[in-house]
Amino acid sequence: MRLPAWLSAPPSTVPEVRDPAARRLIGLEIAVVLTVTVGLSALRSALSLLDSLLAPVPLADQQVALNAPAAQADLVDLALQLVRALQLFGWGALGAYLLLRAGFALRRLGLDGTRRLRDVRDGLGLAALIGIPGLGLYLVARALGVALDVTPTTLDDVWWRTPVLVLSALANAWAEEVIWVAYLLTRLRQLGWSAERALVATSVVRGAYHLYQGIGGFVGNIVMGLVYGRYWQRTGRLWPLVLAHALIDVVAFVGYALLPAGWRP
Repeated sequence: MRLPAWLSAPPSTVPEVRDPAARRLIGLEIAVVLTVTVGLSALRSALSLLDSLLAPVPLADQQVALNAPAAQADLVDLALQLVRALQLFGWGALGAYLLLRAGFALRRLGLDGTRRLRDVRDGLGLAALIGIPGLGLYLVARALGVALDVTPTTLDDVWWRTPVLVLSALANAWAEEVIWVAYLLTRLRQLGWSAERALVATSVVRGAYHLYQGIGGFVGNIVMGLVYGRYWQRTGRLWPLVLAHALIDVVAFVGYALLPAGWRP
């Protein structure tokens, strides 16, 4: 059976690096980037899930907050929330910078402004494609008892809550899509990995990054990684992925915060 065009492996536009010394440096660079950014967070997330599984309370009765207070003092909490967002923006910037240093222009990564309207259209479509089924998957996982009660925010109702939640959504989207998609898929292709092998590997690690949410978050983010990664491999456009990811998070974070307390799940 022939796969649809968007599912089939795209022709490689990334030349494989064959010099042994250069290959070792790329491998070392990947290890360093993962250690200081999303990779170490994925390991921490896996350990968090293990701790939840070993707890006497059933997984379905445990709660995890995606945006929680970081300090008791209001302004200190605000500062820490901004620092966290800045860290995520820095992670994405590091991945983009290293690719630029390696000779990959922003246009080649899909981070230019030449296709604004089409990027917005695709971003909205990708947000709906992942966001709506993702909510259904979460509800199924909750019903099966394999997902924690994921609370989008427990921040107090202060004047800066909504802007910070929007900023958090943008920071998450930028960091994850640049690192998981543009950076890792490019670097792994340089090491000679096939499009499918690189796509599956990055998607599984993306899922592991969200293991603290339970098995539902793990599976849902693998699916997200496969769809978003393949879209980028086929189109070379990253902005739609950043937009789609940010929209999903903004709706979840801000929508939950604005719901009356009695209406929240």
